[in-house]
Amino acid sequence: MRERDRAMADRGDGRMRRGILFDAADEDARPGRRRRIIQQAGEDEPMDDMPEAIENLEDLKGHSISEWVSMIGPRLEIKNRFKQFLRTYVDEKGASVYREKMRQMCEANKQSLIVSYNGLAAEQSVIAYFLPEAPKEMLSIFDEAAKEVVLSLFPNYDRIATQIHVRISELPLLEEIRSLRQLHLNQLIRTSGVVTSHTGVLPQLNLVKFDCTKCGNTIGPLVQTQNKEVKPTSCPECQSYGPFEVNMEQTVYQNYQRITIQESPGKIAAGRLPRQKDAILLGDLVDICKPGDEVELTGIYTNSFDGSLNTMNGFPVFSTVIEANYVVVKEDKEAVDNLNDEDIKDILALSKDENIGERVINSIAPSIYGHDNIKRAIGLSLFSGVPKNPGKKHKVRGDINVLLCGDPGTAKSQFLKYVTKVAHRPVFTTGQGASAVGLTAYVQKHPVTREWTLEAGALVLADNGVCLIDEFDKMNDADRTSIHEAMEQQTISISKAGIVAQLQARCAIIAAANPIGGRYDPSLTFAENVDLTEPILSRFDVLCVVRDTVDPVIDEKMARFVTGSHVRHHPSNMMNPDLSEDQTQTDTVKQDLLKKYIMYARTKIKPKLHYVDQDKIASLYAELRRESMATGSIPITVRHIESMIRLSEAHAKVHLREYVREDDINIAIRIMLESFIDTQKFSVMKNMKHTFSKYLSYKKDNNELLLFILKQLAKDQMVYSRSRHGGDIQTVEISAEELEDKARQINIHNLQPFYESEVFLSNRFVHDKKNKTILLTM
Repeated sequence: MRERDRAMADRGDGRMRRGILFDAADEDARPGRRRRIIQQAGEDEPMDDMPEAIENLEDLKGHSISEWVSMIGPRLEIKNRFKQFLRTYVDEKGASVYREKMRQMCEANKQSLIVSYNGLAAEQSVIAYFLPEAPKEMLSIFDEAAKEVVLSLFPNYDRIATQIHVRISELPLLEEIRSLRQLHLNQLIRTSGVVTSHTGVLPQLNLVKFDCTKCGNTIGPLVQTQNKEVKPTSCPECQSYGPFEVNMEQTVYQNYQRITIQESPGKIAAGRLPRQKDAILLGDLVDICKPGDEVELTGIYTNSFDGSLNTMNGFPVFSTVIEANYVVVKEDKEAVDNLNDEDIKDILALSKDENIGERVINSIAPSIYGHDNIKRAIGLSLFSGVPKNPGKKHKVRGDINVLLCGDPGTAKSQFLKYVTKVAHRPVFTTGQGASAVGLTAYVQKHPVTREWTLEAGALVLADNGVCLIDEFDKMNDADRTSIHEAMEQQTISISKAGIVAQLQARCAIIAAANPIGGRYDPSLTFAENVDLTEPILSRFDVLCVVRDTVDPVIDEKMARFVTGSHVRHHPSNMMNPDLSEDQTQTDTVKQDLLKKYIMYARTKIKPKLHYVDQDKIASLYAELRRESMATGSIPITVRHIESMIRLSEAHAKVHLREYVREDDINIAIRIMLESFIDTQKFSVMKNMKHTFSKYLSYKKDNNELLLFILKQLAKDQMVYSRSRHGGDIQTVEISAEELEDKARQINIHNLQPFYESEVFLSNRFVHDKKNKTILLTM
């Protein structure tokens, strides 16, 4: 065409004269010479913009960071610096960090190299500054550099992995899903949440080749991006405009998976709905997590055009997604690793306190008066036992399930709310607002892929944590049946819409229920008071019955405690630490330290059962079985033996002991018996307490026992005096000899320390030595 135009210009046939389109010098210039001139001009021109020295890399020369790092010169400089960083970065001992990581990566045939952002920032601060601002360009440079370094060490590794991906860990700033804004678009971010659903692994086009249907020519490869589909405009061979077909054999694919992460249940502010965000996992990141896992995700926050959003919200609106670069599944061990040396020092110092068991129990819900049995049960549930899986065939749970049942107004819901503040991964739900699928898992169609996906429920989200269910009695029987498997086997099996799966639900369940008719009737058994079936009751390790009994002394002390608590915690007094601190609870542990103590004990301490008195447990079990059959109350099963062992392990964890001792077993037996006796009818309770008195009195403060006996004597004397004399009674007189006789029956012979104790005096008792009487002032 060019020769024809010149010939026409020479003849003068055309309208344009020679020299307008083509320079006369073009004729004489040979193609090779012309190409050299163009190459020299192309090499000379960028020399002005290319940095001459290494230290000039941070000088952007008026460009944006993404434009700057895309240029040839800066790109090459960044690549060389990163290669130097990978080769020369050493730890405190002088060992090469990334050379060892690359060796381990190649041994495992992997293609992900994890690079610490903090180490990169310390050595190459300019590159670390560019990375969050232009992550796509920088990560592509890092991948190229890492591949070159790996191939220099292992020349044949490209046969195994065609690409090496650099994963950035320890990005300093952790963003909440709720706080992601337009400011974060196209930036490298780090966020955390719980995986609620994920799609299957799909093949995604990476490098596409097309076949022209007219001439058969292969076009490509074309790089496929995440945002839009790439297609050739015309065939370079036959100049046709298609149609084109994807060459399936020569096209390169990569793994693709889409997950949804939701804010962790414990981090959501009251009254707010949890936000969620989609994330895309590519390459070897697929299947790294499953629904219910708590993950920390580093990736690029990008937007994509979404037609359905525009239809609903008006144009132009974009949907946002996180392109994952690095995903780590958070577990309890990592939470413990975050404890610094000072925290561990405080924890170990606290464990050396002889009275640590009582201090921890007193620290559970310190703003609630009394209810020591509930505090002890919840405390041991938070510490949990040790799960066992002999031969990977039969799993025995280590979590302790607790059921609180009793009269209204006895702070059952407040206990559950307290646990949400101190436990690891708590999920709170109510029986009325929870369905079977909401507690376990449900199947729904994914809006993008239109395939069936699993959505995790409350018990799966609380994996390795605590699930709290209020108003447990209000649940439907069908819904309550669905958690049978989760409470004992700690798994949830799903067989719906062609999906057959088993999800983990390794969590403790603490539930609160109200009796039938509102108030607990002591003349009936526990099973008659609560509308719960025997299979579900046997799955609870501890049953706590809360009764709202009338006791003038205790009622007055409770009233003083509540009013004092309101005065101390008034907003105007919170600024004054002397007034806001609880003066009555001197032997408690600070709540922040308690949370760390529980976390440390749960993960680091695994008490072993050695030299356990098996005869004692066997005889107690036989005795309990006989009593339960005679009284017709809750059935005693083999599960209760396991419950005793779990409680003893949890008590050993409170003391950070490596072995379960005799006193741990005795405390567990006492808790189990108290739980069993509280569920009996009032008529048989007294006889049963006498039968098991040797177990019930273990490690109980003598003053508590004597005070209980003294109150019973005072109450009997008060009833007698009112029936005989009538009217109000100002003082009650009790014989000291009668109290001493009762004390001898439980092997307590010296009552003088009790008469001088604070417990005796604070309950307004006065000991008259001369007359050998005890006076109670009303």
